[in-house]
Amino acid sequence: MKIGCISDTHGMLPAEVFDHFKEVDEIWHAGDFGTMDVADQLQLIAPVVGVYGNVDGHDLRIEYPEHMRFNREGVDIWMTHIGGVPGRYSLPIKEEMESHPPNVFVCGHSHILKVARDPNLDNMIYINPGAAGIQGFHQKRTLMRFEIHGGQLSNMEVIDLGPRVSS
Repeated sequence: MKIGCISDTHGMLPAEVFDHFKEVDEIWHAGDFGTMDVADQLQLIAPVVGVYGNVDGHDLRIEYPEHMRFNREGVDIWMTHIGGVPGRYSLPIKEEMESHPPNVFVCGHSHILKVARDPNLDNMIYINPGAAGIQGFHQKRTLMRFEIHGGQLSNMEVIDLGPRVSS
């Protein structure tokens, strides 16, 4: 299964996303879609699994949950927008994270690309795809692609969409 992972679009879906995600089976959006139009555009590429973020309005909050825990190819995944970072998870999820860690934790919010293993939580894989939109302080716009097969993630790629502000 091929996954496209994106976050923090803030109402602007870069045109390059259509090329980078054209062969994915599913798109995971870790919140701050910004507008329902972004979600609808992504649905034209592949089915979207997503969570709402702090900038998302009522329409997105009806369609997408705050937290989502699901399974793909034998991998337990937890996605939320405001998740924190390894060693410093957000207080609302910290207890559940420590008592029942997923195999993969996906979040956004920080606009900082980070992929890491958390040795304190059964070597859980932490993924924050950074921010694909132009709102925020980040310097680079990023998204990710990877595959899930037989309970394992593989072929993980970071896709650099260029600077946040065009010259």
